[in-house]
Amino acid sequence: MNSQDDADRTARRAVTVFPVLVLAAGALGLLAPGAFADGRAAVPYLLGVVMFCMGLTMTPVDFQGVAQRPWAVLLGLVAHYVIMPGLGWLIAHALSLPPQLAAGVVLVGCAPSGTASNVVTYLARGDVALSVSVATVSTMLAPLVTPPLTLLLAGEYLSVDAGAMVGDILKTVLLPVVAGLVVRLAAGRRLDRVLGALPWLSAGTIAVIVAVVVAGSAAAIRSAALLVLVAVVLHNGLGLALGYGAGKLGRLGTPASRAMAFEVGMQNSGLAASLATAHFSPLAALPAAVFSVWHNVSGALVAAWMSYRSRKSGE
Repeated sequence: MNSQDDADRTARRAVTVFPVLVLAAGALGLLAPGAFADGRAAVPYLLGVVMFCMGLTMTPVDFQGVAQRPWAVLLGLVAHYVIMPGLGWLIAHALSLPPQLAAGVVLVGCAPSGTASNVVTYLARGDVALSVSVATVSTMLAPLVTPPLTLLLAGEYLSVDAGAMVGDILKTVLLPVVAGLVVRLAAGRRLDRVLGALPWLSAGTIAVIVAVVVAGSAAAIRSAALLVLVAVVLHNGLGLALGYGAGKLGRLGTPASRAMAFEVGMQNSGLAASLATAHFSPLAALPAAVFSVWHNVSGALVAAWMSYRSRKSGE
C-alpha cells in the first residue's frame, strides 16, 4: 500500500469516527448532565487546545497560497462571511426560532471555517491548497469579523457585547493558533512524528466541549431538538450548495468549487459553542453542538459523492 492509500485511509477514518465520537459525547451529556455540570468554565480552554493543534499543523506554505491566489481566497472569504451569517439570520426568521436558539444559529453562521473542512475537501478530490488558505485566513480574521456580524444579525434577539467577544476570540482562537504556528516553526521536523495524533486530540477535545454544552441545556433539548436539527440541516446544506455555486460563478473550476463548498458550509462550531456558552446561555450553544455532529456527517457524505463523480468522469 502506497503513501497516498495510507493518507486516504487515515482521512476516511477521521471523518467517519469523528461524528460518531461527537454524537456519543452528546448522548453522554444528555443522559448524565450532572457529570459535566462543572465543565462550562473549561470550554474556552478546551477550544484553545483545539486551535493550538490547528496552529501546529500550519506551515508558511499555507500563507504563500494566499499570495499566489488572492482572488480565489478573497472570494472564499467573502462567500463564507456573507452566505453563512445571512443564511443563519434567514433560517432563524423563517422558523420563528426562540431568541436563544435564533442567536445560536446566527452565531454558528458568523464563525470561521470548520477545522475538518480541509480533510473533507481532500476526500472530495477538491483543491486542498485553496481550502487550507481560506480556512487559515478566515480563522485569523475571526476576531475582526465574527463579533460585529453577530452584533448586527443577532442583536435583535439578545444583547451582544461585541468588545468582550473580540477579546474571547483573541484568547481562545488567534493566540493559540499563533502559538502553535511558532512551535511548529521552532520544532521543525522533530514535530512530524506527533502530527498524526493531532486530529484525534482535536476530535476528543471537541467531543468534550459538545458533552458540556449538551449537558448545560439537557432539559431543553427534548422539546427543541427537532427544531434545532431542521435549522442546522438547512443551514449546512444551503451553505454547501451556495459555496459550490460561488466557486462556479467565480469560474474557479470544479476542484476549487468543491473546496469552496466545504469552506462555506462547514463552520468552527466549537468556537460558536464556546462563545454562545460564555455570552448567551447553554441553550444558545445547542445549535453549535448539533452543527458539530451534522456538518461532519454531511461533509463526509457529500465528499464521497463528489469523489465518486470525479472517478466516474476520469478527473
